Amino acid sequence: MPDRATRADVGVFVGSLRRDSHTRKVARALIEIAPPRLQLGFVEIGTLPFYNQDLEESVPPAWAEFRARVRALNAVLFVTPEYNRGMPAALKNAIDVGSRPPRNNVWSGKPGGVVSVTTGGYGAMASHHQLRQVLMAVNVQALALPEMYVANIEAALGPEGTVTNEKTIEFLRKFVDKFATWIDLLAPGSAGSP
Repeated sequence: MPDRATRADVGVFVGSLRRDSHTRKVARALIEIAPPRLQLGFVEIGTLPFYNQDLEESVPPAWAEFRARVRALNAVLFVTPEYNRGMPAALKNAIDVGSRPPRNNVWSGKPGGVVSVTTGGYGAMASHHQLRQVLMAVNVQALALPEMYVANIEAALGPEGTVTNEKTIEFLRKFVDKFATWIDLLAPGSAGSP
């Protein structure tokens, strides 16, 4: 029986590279309210060279480190804005880097979650669904429900830039609790489940 103290190591991938982005603020809130059996931590993607198969002949150190980090994770959580009706290029690039070469796809079989964030009213739905489609192609098993669209994010932030709106916090808490259960289901033992 697994040690009950074991915590699932969950990588958090933020699609916006802006240091003070709304997306990163939502990701921080998720990290803070996650149940104790999950250990959420950022995996940075901003310095990864663009995927180019020619570079596989002499793999860039940033690719090698990123692939090793993702391979070691129990689960993955993507928090994305929407740029021009799609996911940011940096996020797609990170997924591509981790998925190549195909026989070494470091994403394959991992439980995943998707959260999309926007200042507008639609919750970045186009980006959200595009990301889900790409995750399916690399064999990440993304939690289907609840779908997590965070709209009108500026109204949920306090003066310090943290998520302070109680309804939003509760929405995020319900999602991350379901995500923890999803991880338990797909990766038994990784979060201390029997």
